Amino acid sequence: MNDQKADTSQEPVSTLDRLREQGVSRRDFLKFCTGVAVALGLPLGMGEAIAEAVANQKRPPVLWLSAQECTGCTESLLRSNHPTFEKLILELISLEYHETLLAGCGKQAEDWRVKSMKENKGRYILVVDGSIPVKDNGIYCKIGGKTAQSLLEEMGAQAAAVIAIGSCASWGGIPSADPNPTGATSAHEVLKMKGITTPVVNIPGCPPNPYNFLSTVLHLLTFRKLPELDEQARPKFAYGRLIHENCERRPHFDSGRFAVQFGDEGHRKGYCLYKLGCKGPETFANCPSILYNDVGAGAWPVGTGHPCFGCTEKGVGFTVPLHYPARPKYITPPTFFTEAYPGKPEVAPGTKALAAGVAGAVIGAAGAAMLTGLGKKDDENKDKEE
Repeated sequence: MNDQKADTSQEPVSTLDRLREQGVSRRDFLKFCTGVAVALGLPLGMGEAIAEAVANQKRPPVLWLSAQECTGCTESLLRSNHPTFEKLILELISLEYHETLLAGCGKQAEDWRVKSMKENKGRYILVVDGSIPVKDNGIYCKIGGKTAQSLLEEMGAQAAAVIAIGSCASWGGIPSADPNPTGATSAHEVLKMKGITTPVVNIPGCPPNPYNFLSTVLHLLTFRKLPELDEQARPKFAYGRLIHENCERRPHFDSGRFAVQFGDEGHRKGYCLYKLGCKGPETFANCPSILYNDVGAGAWPVGTGHPCFGCTEKGVGFTVPLHYPARPKYITPPTFFTEAYPGKPEVAPGTKALAAGVAGAVIGAAGAAMLTGLGKKDDENKDKEE
């Protein structure tokens, strides 16, 4: 934080110059920004626009408020690789206040928070981590002698935007589970109760994928507005599809092959985990698409053999019993059709195209059987014509 006291008469060093000093070429930087654009679902060429916005602007100030949380969201960010966390906070954003990562503590830390808020009023991004207790005037979580509730109201009212990271900040998470003794409440609900209209975006997950947070910050930096949000204020690029739609075990669901117990034959063979309580059919998130920790395939709960428990979905995670069957909201075709039996003859391409159009009305094994039958009939008719 000492860099804030540097001589302002000197010409500021650009983000691109800082990256060059770290051995990052312009080409690598453009590759990274293009990857972010793809993750956001933006048109071709927007990667360059993101790169220009990041390189030519002063690093946006960010204040991080921690309330009722486990620090899992911070731990998740610490494990991001493109960019790494130190590049994020030293080169892309200016992290002004974060209790876990601050060099200072106590009065020194709180004085810096107040100073940064004053200097960056209306321009800083407020990140809220953890639910906000409101019962008994919020006495169950205090920072520097102030309740988390009063701090959120004070900081949120002066922020340019609020990003609620993690399920606790987005909708209450674990602390709000019945009987919710502290009155744990989401950040946006607390702000709404006080009539504070600062725009809020929710990034739920326990913990959320760090790249969903990073992409949201870069979208805000590039376009000076939040990405398109759903009815729960979640960015659609990350929470626009059900987990079930892109799960690698979806072909087993469509073919009626399920694990019934942990360790049984179906579980060992990678069958669908629906009967073990997987909440993928009612949970919106991009977990199977972008995975976690950049370590390769299978790096997410279902990939490791454990059912999804719906952490991104209010009313599912920490609410519905872990192994209780999911309540499918609707059945839609997956983004990509993978084969239920790898190594065996594939379904005809024409049949796959037909599947994409009709699978929304077809459920489970009956749909898969019908599509397979259509593929066989197409082949038989082709043989007769020849």
